[in-house]
Amino acid sequence: MRRRAKYVGILCSSSLLSALLPDVADAYIGPGAGFAFIGSFFVFFLAFFFAFVAVLSWPVRFLLRLRRTWARRGKTAGVEKAIVIGFDGMEPSLVERFMEEGHLPNLARLRSEGTYRPLESTLPPLSPVAWSTFQTGVEPGKHSIFDFLHRNPKNYLGELSSAQIQSSKKALRFGNFQLPLGKPTIRGLRRSQPFWKLLGEEGIQSMILRVPITFPPERFNGISLSAMCVPDLRGTQGTFSYYTTRSQEEGLKTGGQVIPLEPKNGSVRTWITGPMHPFRNQDTVLRAPLLVRLSEESIRLETNGTGHDLRPGQHSPWIQVVFRAGPLKIRGIVRFYLRSIGPHLDLYMTPVNIDPANPSLPISHPNTYSVYLAKRFGHYATLGLAEDTWALNEGVLDDSSFLDQCYQIHQEREEMFWDAMNHLRKGLMVCVFDITDRTQHMFWRYEDNRHPGHVPDPPEPLRDIFRKVYQRADELVGQVLDRVDSDTLLVVMSDHGFRSFRRCFNVNTWLRENGYLCFLPDREPGEWFDGVDWSRTKAFAVGLAGIYINQKGRERKGIVAPGEEAAQVKAEIITRLRGLEDPDTGETAILDVTDTREAYKGPYKENAQDLIIGYNEGYRTAWESATGKAGPNVFYDNTKRWSGDHCLSPARVPGVFFSNLSFAADDPRIVDMAPTILSAFGVDPPEYMDGKALPLKES
Repeated sequence: MRRRAKYVGILCSSSLLSALLPDVADAYIGPGAGFAFIGSFFVFFLAFFFAFVAVLSWPVRFLLRLRRTWARRGKTAGVEKAIVIGFDGMEPSLVERFMEEGHLPNLARLRSEGTYRPLESTLPPLSPVAWSTFQTGVEPGKHSIFDFLHRNPKNYLGELSSAQIQSSKKALRFGNFQLPLGKPTIRGLRRSQPFWKLLGEEGIQSMILRVPITFPPERFNGISLSAMCVPDLRGTQGTFSYYTTRSQEEGLKTGGQVIPLEPKNGSVRTWITGPMHPFRNQDTVLRAPLLVRLSEESIRLETNGTGHDLRPGQHSPWIQVVFRAGPLKIRGIVRFYLRSIGPHLDLYMTPVNIDPANPSLPISHPNTYSVYLAKRFGHYATLGLAEDTWALNEGVLDDSSFLDQCYQIHQEREEMFWDAMNHLRKGLMVCVFDITDRTQHMFWRYEDNRHPGHVPDPPEPLRDIFRKVYQRADELVGQVLDRVDSDTLLVVMSDHGFRSFRRCFNVNTWLRENGYLCFLPDREPGEWFDGVDWSRTKAFAVGLAGIYINQKGRERKGIVAPGEEAAQVKAEIITRLRGLEDPDTGETAILDVTDTREAYKGPYKENAQDLIIGYNEGYRTAWESATGKAGPNVFYDNTKRWSGDHCLSPARVPGVFFSNLSFAADDPRIVDMAPTILSAFGVDPPEYMDGKALPLKES
């Protein structure tokens, strides 16, 4: 799923995850996210207040830093700088092929002069799990992120695993109005400490740019800009809008909404949907007016007192949108893409991103850092998963316009990266780029001639997309190499690799057909287990990787006794699923099934799925299965443009690890990255870390 499959979920637990997930009808904000903007009215007052306090407290902070420096004088100094460049999803087989063909000279240079190895990912090899392990140096049982979703045992619904926003529970109500009496709660669910916080305690500063699972931003000695799980202004993980005069279009699309248009006298008056009204106790949505003026060759978009001209095939710049709720102004930013003017007007709009110059939720540390970047470079995407993969899946964007969007976002990230590089004197910098992951998800069908959506001879610029994207990454690495000295550690890495996604496996349908998931008589299976008879159900699946046992005393309507009975149910499922063949192709679809109680250790292992499925290349959890639906077929073709994935057995999708230093490690793991970087700075990794510092080769 896109961010809606890969980046599944809505921040508010009661909102049914509609913006992210396929085959979900709605895509609206959940209760509470709208109220989150009340507290943001004071963001800038607080920012300037704390800036003033920071000036007054500078002598104290200087003495504390000096004390830390003196405390470190007896330790091994190690490197002065470390630069970690993450390319999400960079695939070893592609890297190796392109290096051998001479397309990646700078990565090839790192391989010959330093280190190159495949990098072992996590169980399961999903981005939120892997990047959480990267930053903490611990396995999932110690950081508590096991999937994009976890199930709520009280209601069996899926919830975003990494962050939660809840509104104030107290409010003063009068008529249809209300005034919240407390501030909203924005809570990160990842446990353990990121290694840059440990560096900060040693007086070493860090710059952390768009590393997944850093929302909400945490306090540490440095600056950060959050990434994966930053919501849009509506509180979803990204809800696009499709404005059209086509009467046959449905009212909603997966991951977006369709807004019908009726031109009158050469123009159309419509709206931009924003967050919930913070002062109303009904489901009142704020809207901003949008006027579209039509001509034969272009349109003019007018909102917030400004106008922007747009021709077919063009993307607009970022446009600020203001939503008014009484005296409160809530600001967001959007970009438009004009597909066509005639015979029908077709206009795409991105999800309403949080305005980085006027952030209504904390997206950076300190708050003023996102503002600085906006003043320095102009508006930029703040949504955690900004590349709109579901708009491409739904045909609202085509391949070329989606690719353009990916490059636009990548360009923004490069500007932030070089700004940070120019300010890096000592300490750590980490920046993650997403274009490798997003393009591989959506264009792997060009790579795999067995995929149902394979296009044998795509037009330019869609030809050789992966090579071009990897070359763009290689060029950035080369520019960094030119600035790296002997006191700098450079790491280039990915969290996992990639494979084709040709066939879907509906776990819930399989559980139903094998008697583990039962339905009430005469009830059709629906989203989020609608129609399930929990009094007879032993197991169910939520998310992309796992199966839960309906355990007595844990799930609200659990029937399987913990201990021996639960172990027996798990053993049965493992035996039946392991080595399962696809009857239509004869291929082995599932390589292994892991009991997490045996695989994980740590205080949070009880939060994990009970079983994790390790798919073979070509297979993945079905779209609707992730949202708790048992569809009609166990196996079926994946015909969506989302054609590449990594929700496989971890051994099938390792990431990559490059370094300018020569490490004596044949099998590095992503869990080893945190202790390795700590050790490079002369900081002893804490004993609780599961990873081990990679040793350097003896010269």
